[in-house]
Amino acid sequence: MTTVDTVYWDPYDPALARDPYPLYARLREEAPLYYNEQHKFYAVSRHADVQRGLADWQTYSSSRGDILEIIQADIELPPGTLIFEDPPVHDIHRKLLARVFTPRRIATLEPRVRAYCRRALEPVTGAERFDLVEAVGAEMPMRVIGMLLGIPEADQPAIRDYTDETLGTDGGGKINHEDILSTDAFKDYIEWRKRHPSDDLMTELMTAEFEDENGVTRTLTDEEVLTYCSVVAGAGNETTGRLIGWFGALMARYPEARRELAADPTLIPNAIEEILRFEPTGPFTGRYVTKDVELYDRTVPAGSAVLFIQAAANRDPRRFDDPDRFDIHRVTQHMSFGVGAHYCLGAALARLEGRIAAEEILERFPGWDVDWDHAELAQTSTVRGWKTLPLVVEGVR
Repeated sequence: MTTVDTVYWDPYDPALARDPYPLYARLREEAPLYYNEQHKFYAVSRHADVQRGLADWQTYSSSRGDILEIIQADIELPPGTLIFEDPPVHDIHRKLLARVFTPRRIATLEPRVRAYCRRALEPVTGAERFDLVEAVGAEMPMRVIGMLLGIPEADQPAIRDYTDETLGTDGGGKINHEDILSTDAFKDYIEWRKRHPSDDLMTELMTAEFEDENGVTRTLTDEEVLTYCSVVAGAGNETTGRLIGWFGALMARYPEARRELAADPTLIPNAIEEILRFEPTGPFTGRYVTKDVELYDRTVPAGSAVLFIQAAANRDPRRFDDPDRFDIHRVTQHMSFGVGAHYCLGAALARLEGRIAAEEILERFPGWDVDWDHAELAQTSTVRGWKTLPLVVEGVR
C-alpha cells in the first residue's frame, strides 16, 4: 500500500509542476494505483491503465465532471456540458458540435487562422526579444475561437481573460467550481445573435434541431447554448495557447530539432504530435467511479474520484521506446486528446493552429533561446503551460 514514505503526489503543489516527470515515473513504478489521503483521490499512471480507464465510461463516469474539484463538489451540472456527460446524452449533445469540428470543415479555416497568426506576429517581427505567450499563444487561439463563436473582435480579449481567470489558481490552490461553470460571459451575445444571426457556431447552435434523450425534437435552450459556448471558449483558448508556448520552449531546448523543422516544414505536423506527447497541456483527467473496481490487489470503492495521468502514460516505457527523449521523428499515438467517447472534439483545430503557428514562427525567426529566469508557468490545477515565455531571438541586431 502506498504511503507518504514512498511517493507523494499533490496535483495542487506548484513546486511539482515545474518538472513533474521524475515523480510521474515513480508513480508508474512504485504506486501504479496511488491514493492521496489529504485530497481524497486515486490516481493511475501506466499507459495501459489510463487507456483502459478513459475508454470505460460506464465504470469511470464524466457525469460529475472531469476536474477533481468539480467531482468532489458533488453538484448538479448544467445540461449541455458535454465534457461532463456520459452516453447516450453525451452522444446526442456531441453530434451538434461535431458538425462544426469535422476535419474537413476545420481545414477550410486554414486561410483565416493563418491570417490571425500573421497579424499576431507582425508587431514582433524583427524584435530582439518578445513574449511568445503574449504575442501568439494568448492572441491567435482567442481570435480563432472568437471567429467560430461569432464574438465581435473588440470583445474577444475579455472573453479570453475571463476563461483564463476561471482556470487559474493562486499559490497552488484549487479552482472555484462556481466560476468554471459560469456562463455569464456569453449571455449578452446570445440575445444579440438572436437579432443578428450569422454564419457562426453560436447561430448554428441556436437554430439546429435535434432529437433529445426523451425523443423530443427541439432546439437547444438558451442555457444549453451558453454552456456549449463556455465549453468551446475555455477549451479552445487555454489548451491551444499552452501548446504554442510548449513549442517555443521545446524548440529552445532542442535547437537541432528547430533547425530541422525550419529546413523542412513538412516535418512540423509530426513534431506537433511529439510536443503533445512530451508536454501535454492537460496532464490528467478526472472521473467518478460508479462501482467498486479491483486494481493492483486493492479496491477502489464506488463514489471515489480518480485521476488518469495522461502525462505519465505518455512517457511509460512499457509503451514508448526511450520515452523521455524528445524526438520529432517519433511515430506516436499519445493520449493527450483523451480516449474513447470523450476524445477531444477540437483536436483537429488544435493541430491546425499548432502547425500554422510553428510554420509562421519558424519562417520569421532563425532561432531563439528563452530567458528562463523570467519565464513563468501558469498556476492552474487543470492545464500546464507557460504564462510568460520571453524569447531572445538569434541573429537580430
